[in-house]
Amino acid sequence: MIVIDGSYGEGGGQVLRTAVALSVITGKAVRITRIRANRSNPGLRPQHLHGILALKELSGARVRGARVGSTELEFFPGRTGPRHIRVPIKTAGSVALVLQALLPAMAFTGGSFEITGGTDVPWSPPVDYLKHVTLFALRRMGVNVEIEVRRRGHYPKGGGLVVGRVEPWKERRPLIALEWERIKRFKGISHATNLPAHVAERQAKAAEERLRELYNAPVVIETEVGRSLGPGSGITVWAETDMLRLGGDALGKRGKPAEVVGREAADELLEALTTRAAVDRFLGDQLIPFLAFTGGKIGVAEITSHLVTNVWVVERFLGRVFEIEGELGGPGVVAC
Repeated sequence: MIVIDGSYGEGGGQVLRTAVALSVITGKAVRITRIRANRSNPGLRPQHLHGILALKELSGARVRGARVGSTELEFFPGRTGPRHIRVPIKTAGSVALVLQALLPAMAFTGGSFEITGGTDVPWSPPVDYLKHVTLFALRRMGVNVEIEVRRRGHYPKGGGLVVGRVEPWKERRPLIALEWERIKRFKGISHATNLPAHVAERQAKAAEERLRELYNAPVVIETEVGRSLGPGSGITVWAETDMLRLGGDALGKRGKPAEVVGREAADELLEALTTRAAVDRFLGDQLIPFLAFTGGKIGVAEITSHLVTNVWVVERFLGRVFEIEGELGGPGVVAC
């Protein structure tokens, strides 16, 4: 059994998601200790638990310690196979973070999923980022995933619905993406739920104006207005370069002008572009479990603690050695 210290590095849910996904892929049992030990509310939270239960269902695993608040987990994977996985998060727990656990494992089995919860919530990538930035890079590596956002879910009520399917990963292609040279276009999605349409429109307009200040490239930001369990808004923008896509996002909240939300998302993207690295700081750590199976070399706008933690977990399982050039918090290159 592989033993992983859950407080290592970033010490959050990233350790858990990657370790259990790799347990399913490799068939190796894992014990994770000191889960989120350094956080103000240590142990498993509901969204972490739902990711574990999804991987349990995918692999027919036996699990010990799978309960909210648990600081130790043992996961014994069984026989994997293509399945339809339902994940009913009854809060605004992040759909994207559950998918970060599920997708690496499901790439090896194929299957489909249906997840309810938070599509656009704090401290998590929005589903639009996952769909338009992460999955674009994974397709370059031979991983094909389809995602459909059928209903938005915001904090605190959730209620979002995301469905999709994953094809078995047949051709593993190395990813070489160091620097971009040309921006083809900017795109994005601005949404408002249970709010007037002008909220989404103002977010989009502010983001477009900010991007046009610094780059002479086409900008197309779609607007989306819908209904769900509660009000909320947000925007995700991305740059389509001659390499990959880099993204930025922001969420609305009561008292925060829509124009501020739009500019915030654009500024996050513009900051990533200043380094000319092909991969933004959010995508970098998401690619690590896949790079371990394809090999490759990526330039990242920032070496984050999430990225370093993911590398450490992958090396514990697979013995693959990553090389990281650069300092924590700055741009760098990651090779496997």
